[in-house]
Amino acid sequence: MDRPTDSMTGEAPEISDRDLLERAGGGDEVAFTSLYRRRQAAVYRFALQMSGQRSVAEEVTQEVFLALIREAGRFDPQRGSVASYLYGIARNHVLRFLERDRNYVAMEDEPERDSAQWTAPEDTLGHLTRGEMIESVRRAVLSLPANFREVVVLCDLHEMSYADAAAALGCAVGTVRSRLHRARGMLLERLKAKKRAFV
Repeated sequence: MDRPTDSMTGEAPEISDRDLLERAGGGDEVAFTSLYRRRQAAVYRFALQMSGQRSVAEEVTQEVFLALIREAGRFDPQRGSVASYLYGIARNHVLRFLERDRNYVAMEDEPERDSAQWTAPEDTLGHLTRGEMIESVRRAVLSLPANFREVVVLCDLHEMSYADAAAALGCAVGTVRSRLHRARGMLLERLKAKKRAFV
């Protein structure tokens, strides 16, 4: 069946995540593949930025989309977007991993190669090279307690709105705001300490 086109542009309108999820839940493999291609990279980055390990990020990403196949009907549009729903599933899997391996945070053995996934305030660590700066921010983010790390990853690194982050985390918007404020302060202190260590 042909997709409808926009009468002004002649192009097919983009199908929403919600429509893709509904179709995937009904057994539409093409819709599932489209949703996977659209959201897989962001889910992977979230899991990587939360865990610090590519192997965990790969496992979590796989689990998120397996859960989506098994439980597509659990999505509630009243609670947030499909993206928030996916981040929520990913968060639960990452937290299980962190709980299981509480004493292990991989920062040395699996450095992130794609520096575009991390950003840093240029003025805080201006004397470091970009690579060192990205690594410093990565380490600082990974050193945060999980409840503070997740708001930084979602709001600052993934640029989610407070409302979407709150939906993903299952908490109030005010909680996201207060955690993010505190987390940014903690990050700034860690980055300043790193800068002093290089002086």
